[in-house]
Amino acid sequence: MLRTWLRWIAVLAVVVGAGVGYWLWREYQRRSMLPDGIVSGNGRIESIQVDVAAKYAGRISRIFAREGDLVKTGQVLAKMDTEEMEAELAKDKAKVAEAEEAENQVKAEIVQRESELKYQNQLYDRNRALLARSVISREEMEQTHSKRDVAVAALDATKAKLQTSRRSIEAAAAEVKRIQTQIVDSTLTSPVEGRVLYKLAEEREVLAAGGKVLTLINLGDIYMEIFLPSRQAARVEIGADARIVLDAAPQYAARAKVSFVSPEAQFTPKQVETQSERDKLMFRIKLQVPQELVLPYIEKIKTGVRGVGYIKLDEATPWPEKLERRFPMPEPTKPTNAEPATTEPKTPTEPKAEETPVPKT
Repeated sequence: MLRTWLRWIAVLAVVVGAGVGYWLWREYQRRSMLPDGIVSGNGRIESIQVDVAAKYAGRISRIFAREGDLVKTGQVLAKMDTEEMEAELAKDKAKVAEAEEAENQVKAEIVQRESELKYQNQLYDRNRALLARSVISREEMEQTHSKRDVAVAALDATKAKLQTSRRSIEAAAAEVKRIQTQIVDSTLTSPVEGRVLYKLAEEREVLAAGGKVLTLINLGDIYMEIFLPSRQAARVEIGADARIVLDAAPQYAARAKVSFVSPEAQFTPKQVETQSERDKLMFRIKLQVPQELVLPYIEKIKTGVRGVGYIKLDEATPWPEKLERRFPMPEPTKPTNAEPATTEPKTPTEPKAEETPVPKT
């Protein structure tokens, strides 16, 4: 009798356990299912790569950045050798000084020619009065007239020389400015705030014009690309609200916006998981993370991290609770005595949780 009761109790326990397990499974399925009006697709965190290259051919003098370094906009990353340019600059500055000296000499000559013309004009006026009284001959008057014309021509020629001298100064000054611009461009700075991905050259290496020195990841332009079938992509609007959940931190969701919808379909990439094998052609959707949400986590961002992107097709559809959990604000970096801080202090913000693509591991 006791064994029969134990057998029934065991069966009842199995049934109750199975029922509880089924209920939990259904509850998980219910919570994990997306409501109508929200679609998803898997992708990875990506960013634009920026090359830091030499504008002019030359030798690399110094490289100040290493692979993995976080750099700010305008930070000096490398310098090209400018000794030859500086020699040309000194030569062109000497040409400018020489042209200015020549201009001063022409100006002095103009003063002399003007004085001579003034004397010839006075002599012409006097001789014309003497000719009227028949004191001098007409031949003497004609000589005076000729001398005045020569003085006018000499003054005009000297003024033309002044214009030529000024053009020479302008040309020499333009050459000085050109060399100065080349010297400035020989200091290579970061065009974006990001991280050094590759170091493509070494110090003392000679590069051609346009030779690449470093490749940066623009961490101010973070996005995820997902692929959706046409029936869903057709309902996606530019600027639609979106969320990004990373595999490395599935408990948090980062806010994003749809910034691009491909106008043409393409074959489904191999790394994209689709719900149906019939979805052979997909549309590429770009989910852009706002820059103001990226900057507080600039030191922790890593590209290539995989995750899932969610897009709201219907504004009236509320986000599930799991997609409203924000990334915690990172703690400010404290500089040490051995090494100065490489980033500026964070701007004080409200104690509100925000997003980050991924916490640094």
